[in-house]
Amino acid sequence: MTTPSFPSLLATVTSELKEEGYVFLPAPETVALLQHYGLSHWDQFSDSWNHLGVDQYMADGGLYRRRRYATFSIETDHVTRKKHQPHYQSRDYNLLNGGIERWFSPIEDTIGNHSALAAILKTAAHVANSLTPETRKPQSWHAEVHQFRIEADPHTQGRPTPEGMHRDGVDWVFVFMIRRENIREGVTSIHALDQKTQLGAFTLAHPLDAAFVNDHRVYHGVTAVEPVDPNKPAYRDVLVVTLRYE
Repeated sequence: MTTPSFPSLLATVTSELKEEGYVFLPAPETVALLQHYGLSHWDQFSDSWNHLGVDQYMADGGLYRRRRYATFSIETDHVTRKKHQPHYQSRDYNLLNGGIERWFSPIEDTIGNHSALAAILKTAAHVANSLTPETRKPQSWHAEVHQFRIEADPHTQGRPTPEGMHRDGVDWVFVFMIRRENIREGVTSIHALDQKTQLGAFTLAHPLDAAFVNDHRVYHGVTAVEPVDPNKPAYRDVLVVTLRYE
């Protein structure tokens, strides 16, 4: 089966986002979008998830989440990394961990400057710009980039979204699967603003399966993961990029 061209694929993605408020992209379609902006050296990029620090801010006491964080400004196709800063969400959007400044370890320079991340950020901005009326289109987007690893063992479920079904308090959310190792579950569900009506559900199962979400229109959440083989390491690696008006 032939993958659609970049313009055709972009038109389909933006149409679904406009209609439904979210879209799931299988890996071949994500790759086709990212290659337009120079996706390369994926193995080097994905290997960096082996070098994340434990998230020390989990109000549930869990030590199952590892992460790094960085912020960027995206203007047209120009990406600029910002000075390292804390991640902040109000408790309106994150009742579990919100309300405080959280200083996570910065994304490594080699990854912050990586061609794969540049392709992801430029693609995200392109999609956001395509769906933003000209009169509201920002000069630049503020992007927050999160590397996440959720670990699971026989005694502890790994919770990708410990805050539950939620919105992030931004304009757009982009989630890219990096790797699933020896885990089951991790189902993403999308709900209407009443938080009761489920609009869709899918599993990011393969590297570069992706989900794009309009944060104003839907809630999203992911079920806990657990090991398939309790005697082997088990984890779920994702990259989350959020965009909001600068």
